[in-house]
Amino acid sequence: SMVDRVVGDVCAKFDALTHEPNSRQAIEYVWIGGTGPLDLRSRAKVVDRLVITVDDVPDSEFDGVQTNQAPLDSSEVLLKPRALFNDPFRPVGNNKIVLCDCWTPEGRNLASNTRNIATQLFELQKDLQPWFTVEQEYTIFRDGKPLGWPSSTARSFGGPTTQLGYPGPQGPYYCSAGADVSFGRELAEAHLKACLFAGVKISGLHAQPMPGQWAFVVGPCDGIDQGDHLTMARYLLNRVGEYFGCVVSFDPKPIPGDWNGAGCPTSFSTLPMRTAPGGFALIRECMVKLERRHLEHINAYGEGNERRLTGMHETAHIDTFSWGVGNSLGHLRVSRTTEMNDAGFLEDRRPASNMDPYIVTSMLFKTCCLD
Repeated sequence: SMVDRVVGDVCAKFDALTHEPNSRQAIEYVWIGGTGPLDLRSRAKVVDRLVITVDDVPDSEFDGVQTNQAPLDSSEVLLKPRALFNDPFRPVGNNKIVLCDCWTPEGRNLASNTRNIATQLFELQKDLQPWFTVEQEYTIFRDGKPLGWPSSTARSFGGPTTQLGYPGPQGPYYCSAGADVSFGRELAEAHLKACLFAGVKISGLHAQPMPGQWAFVVGPCDGIDQGDHLTMARYLLNRVGEYFGCVVSFDPKPIPGDWNGAGCPTSFSTLPMRTAPGGFALIRECMVKLERRHLEHINAYGEGNERRLTGMHETAHIDTFSWGVGNSLGHLRVSRTTEMNDAGFLEDRRPASNMDPYIVTSMLFKTCCLD
């Protein structure tokens, strides 16, 4: 629209402004709010110092009342910098984005700070060198409907309304190319470029089976880095969506019916699992441990997952543990390459798209390596 073009032109003019390098620079502080891992908040602060590493970033604070992280009579929450990234939205100069976790002024971690617990668990067996890769699935919405979904203005009781139509059935949309089957590529590609500039360990993207649904991959990452890089990738995706007037949904079943849901398949390995001979035997032992704690994992793997794990649309039923080699119908899958090489990784397909990466990764590590 004309308004969009004018806004774009104005933004471009300000983006082109420069300032002396290595003088004052903007730091965007990002943290997880009090309502879950998708409650991503941020605020900018200008600092009079050169920031090279995360240790150069000063602590900050915010009013935790509005983020559901503090009471009115003690509202201050401290932000402690943990992971530093380049700022793709302020590319001129040495501007940064820093991912933080949240603490009270007295030094107690907040209940929403699941990163701290995960860090402690990973520190117990650092020599195992746990690696994770997560495929984050999501759905792009604009004007209340997924991209690529038609709408009609049929009259219903009470007056005219916009009703959601349905595209053709699943099949041609997965990893597709073409304007009639691929919806949202511009946003997905912009997000990829933003992650690459920022330094997020993104390793791929592709269209998903449902129109308007996409996935990006983060990893492999070592231990706590997986949660940091996936959280930053989610934040960047929300910010990129602002430029397109789109809202990103991480709902595990955004459209009911004969459509795929959205998950966060998580691949996991340790150095012994990646080493032959004997790596595959260790993976089999992990499956025994994971079966014993299936319900515990399911309860921690995201809200609304029961709408996705139905035994249909490439999922296993939520109540029954299952795994297999090269089997996409199991809760956990091992590649045939891993079996043949006697070393590799396992893939946990249970986590929902709205899962907490710090909880999921540390829980896999705890069950498989510490119990």
